[in-house]
Order: sequence, then C-alpha cells, then structure tokens
Amino acid sequence: MTFWRQTTAAGVRRARGLLRGRPTLSVVVPVYNVAEYVEKSLRSVLDQPRSEISRLEVIVVDDGSTDGSAQILQRIAAEEACVTVITQPNSGVSRARHTGIDAATGELLTFVDPDDILPPDAWSAMVRSLRRTGSDFAVGAAERVSVEGGVERRFMTPLMRRNHAEERLRCRIEDAPLMLADIFVWNKIFRRSFWTENSIAFPERTRYQDQVALTQVFLAADSFDVLTEIVYDWQVRADRSSATQKRAQTANLVERIDTKRQTVELVRAAGSAKLMETLLVEILPIDMWEHFRAAVHPDTEDPCRYWELLRAAVLEFWYDAGVPFEDTTVPLVQRLMAWLVAQDRAEDLAALIGMIDRYGAGKAFRQHPWREDPALPPQLRDIEKVDGSALLTRQPMRG
Repeated sequence: MTFWRQTTAAGVRRARGLLRGRPTLSVVVPVYNVAEYVEKSLRSVLDQPRSEISRLEVIVVDDGSTDGSAQILQRIAAEEACVTVITQPNSGVSRARHTGIDAATGELLTFVDPDDILPPDAWSAMVRSLRRTGSDFAVGAAERVSVEGGVERRFMTPLMRRNHAEERLRCRIEDAPLMLADIFVWNKIFRRSFWTENSIAFPERTRYQDQVALTQVFLAADSFDVLTEIVYDWQVRADRSSATQKRAQTANLVERIDTKRQTVELVRAAGSAKLMETLLVEILPIDMWEHFRAAVHPDTEDPCRYWELLRAAVLEFWYDAGVPFEDTTVPLVQRLMAWLVAQDRAEDLAALIGMIDRYGAGKAFRQHPWREDPALPPQLRDIEKVDGSALLTRQPMRG
C-alpha cells in the first residue's frame, strides 16, 4: 500500500485549470448541540471576504441536535441563500462531515467547527496560493484562543509556530516531515477533487478523527502550500467540554491509542524511514504527558485499567519499536514520566507530578530522587546539559 503518486504535466495543467478563474468554496460545518456558539461561528464564516471566490457554499450538517441548534440553523439558512442545512440522526462528527462532503459542489473544500470563530480574513491567502501553485491543498497557522476573567488570551503552540515560520510552496511531506504534526482539518483549504479521488476519510465514533485523515492527506499530496498567515482561531471552551479536555476518561485514552496506532500504520505503509522517525521521535509523543498526569490523578476513572492501557501503549509505540521514549524530543521531564510508566512505577510517577506542581518542571527534574537508580537511562541523568527549553513548564492537567 502506498500513498505516493506520480502526476503528469497534463494532470497538473488540468488541476490548475480548475482555478483559472475565481473558484467556488464549499465550507462543511458539522453541528451537534452547540446552540451557545453556533450562530457566532457561522456569522464569522458568512462575513469572510469573497474577493478570491466566485461563490460561497456553506453546508451545515445538523447531527441530531436536541438543544435548539436546529432552530438557529434553520433561521440562518432562511436569511442566507448560501447556507444549506442537512439534518440527520446523531451519528458523530465524522459521519456529519462525510455527509457535508458528499453534498459539496465547490472546486475547493474547507471545514469549520461550530464552536470556533474565523479570523477576519481566513481564506484569501490560501485561495490565492492554490491558484498560483496548483497544489493539492494549502495550510495556514492557527491560534488557540481562550477567555479568562474577561481577558482574551491567544497562544500558538511552539510546533505550529515552527511549521509556519516561513512560506513553503509546492512542498512535499518528505521535504517537511514535521508537517505530519498538523493534524487539524480546519486550517486548510483542499481541492475537493483531491479529497474525493484519494478517498480521504475520518474514522467514525472517535474524538480524534482528524489525525488519521490528515495523515492520509499529507501522504497523498503531490504538493501542498504552507503559509505563515493565521487562518483559524481555535476556541478553548470555558466549560472544558471538548475532547482534548477529557484526558482522564478511559474511553478517551482508548480512542487516542487507536488513532496513534492507525497513524503509525499509515506512515509505515508509505515506506519512508524519515517520516517514521519524525513521527515516533517528534510527533507521536507530544500529547502523552497529559495522559501521564491523568493516569495518577485522583479523578481518573478506573485508574488500574487506565494505567494498564497507558503502559501498554508506551511500550508498543516506543520501546517495542526500538525508539525509547527518552530518545524523543519532548521536554526531559516528560521523558522521565514515560520511563516511570514503562517501568510500571505509578507511585513514583505520582510523586514526580507532585514535585512538578510544587516546584515547577525544571526544579523537579533536577532534584528527582531516582538519579542513582541503575536502571535510569543516561539521557535522564545528565543534568549539566539541561536548560529551560528542555523542560516542561508548569501546567495543570486539562480534564
């Protein structure tokens, strides 16, 4: 199985011909019980500048909402001719997105989550880039937005900042393997033909559907454009109800492990040692520290089962694969957490997390009490080479 394709010059010309004029853009919005957010989100979609597109098509899929979202959608559709509402029984966000994709008619395709807000000009740079390069899709940067005490706070992850530090046009994933970490569907505009011809699909009934689909996307693309512009505002809900804020649930961990496993299988099938190394060393470990914290948190459900699942996953993805977690590029204190998990030392992990919460990651790592343990890997002993950039700043567990 492979996702690499050869594209003829004629094929490129045909693809570029689709965008010779101003293209139609289809926007797919899956909706389920987001009455508090959905109107503001859709208004940010409808208010986007349209100088680069000939027609906007907004396809909203109501996935069996019961909170009044459906009534809001019908009212907006009655007011806005470009909005189409499709109603279906609750089937999950993946099925809702697939319904929207099937109904789309535009040359270009993008996605918006109904509790997020688009920045004032989210699409123009990406559409212009696609018209210029003929690439299969364009990707821009995204910021996380939260409101605390009435004050808006914006944050771009270090990896997002690194990936979007400079413009890269007609890029291939082999040339930019770290882009595999950009596992979000909503900061991109795709050629709809590229999406459908490659049978890109979101796994169903999981909270982490984007990573598998986006891995398929990057592996299938002849080329893509990486832009520096911020094209999406990812809203962090104050009620802590989004999937990434529920790490302590055993079902959440099961779905996360399954998503990682599918991603590994896709990259392995592509046959690139460079991509596999980047995945295991730099990408796959990124969010594991939150699960390490959850594994010993007093609110975690079925903690014994959670620990067993987490430890098995750490062994499978890293140690059994010949890439010990201590050789990854995440901060050193996270690597120490993973080593304690692999060693089946839950009490020691809880003690380490307690030290992090009391003193901060740097001091906790420098003073951890297992430095003389003969089983401790040398990478976790050499504190003389530790600097602030290698340490996890103090953060509370989300979820």
